Amino acid sequence: MKNYKKITLTEKEMPTNWYNIVADMANKPLPHLNPATKQPAKKEDFYPIFAQELVEQEFSQERYIEIPEQVQELYQIWRPTPLVRAYGLEKALDTPAKIYFKNESTSMAGSHKPNTAIPQAYYNYKQGIKRLTTETGGGQWGSALSFAARYFDIDLKVFMVKVSYNQKPYRRSIMQTFGAEVIASPSMSTRAGRDIITKHPNYQGSLGTAISEAVELAMQTPNCKYVLGSVLNHVMLHQTVIGLEAEKQMEMAGEYPDVVIACFGGGSNFSGIAFPFLRHKLTQGKNIRILAAEPASCPKLTRGQFQYDFGDEAGYTPLLPMFTLGHNFAPANIHAGGLRYHGAGSIVSQLKKDGLMD
Repeated sequence: MKNYKKITLTEKEMPTNWYNIVADMANKPLPHLNPATKQPAKKEDFYPIFAQELVEQEFSQERYIEIPEQVQELYQIWRPTPLVRAYGLEKALDTPAKIYFKNESTSMAGSHKPNTAIPQAYYNYKQGIKRLTTETGGGQWGSALSFAARYFDIDLKVFMVKVSYNQKPYRRSIMQTFGAEVIASPSMSTRAGRDIITKHPNYQGSLGTAISEAVELAMQTPNCKYVLGSVLNHVMLHQTVIGLEAEKQMEMAGEYPDVVIACFGGGSNFSGIAFPFLRHKLTQGKNIRILAAEPASCPKLTRGQFQYDFGDEAGYTPLLPMFTLGHNFAPANIHAGGLRYHGAGSIVSQLKKDGLMD
């Protein structure tokens, strides 16, 4: 397929299973810890916050997990996504390298986020959950989940980092169009928000703060669960549809990548493209470099410490083993509305610790 600009798959060629890299890791990620006892968390510790099937996936070590039929049907709205040869970039760089990119902007949210928003909403729907809470920075995750929640007729409250709430009104409008209630974080509607506003009246927010508010509200609201767009294992799992498609598309191009590069916030986009190719390194000894590109304004992988830390600012979540700048990290206001999350997901952190990615 030389000289093709886009390499596409048919709907029949879409993945029917997600890939769980934990099954192939020699060193498994360290367990999450119960924040109260500091002992390894059990599945039951997660049930008050997350849908049970998502908790099962969080703990799973099965190599492949079937994508529910209804989720596959919704994926077909925009999947498979094209693999595009970047001829213009190659020319501009005057490089002999062949550069391909997986275009996830074709989704209704303009990003990879619906890959996990839809299954998370689906599993909550199957459990009979009627309300969801979440956080969002720039608004991509909130937009994706708003669509998914509306499809399954679930009420949604989104705590949006305050600086983005004010600077990105169109993202907010997308969420509201799908029926979500969008709240600027920190807010006065939760104890975590009130505490922060009392101490720092002009605080413009962070993802850690917004997570605290969303988790607190979920725990206090009947028939309500919390969902999130990155970091945890089950989110990484859902995103692997990206790389599983890319595998087939690279074969169609008659190529195999020397380097797989992805931007890195909490790890979902990175894991989606990288984990299926990293599987070849883990199981077949393929010589492939896996590279995460993170913002210098939040360099947890390059400058953070590997330690147990909370996923949120108030300390509501389980303690996660991660490369982190600390859960109290707050980026400058100009960056606070973007993907400047203080830590890296447990799986990615273990892979980095083992030298399997850069």
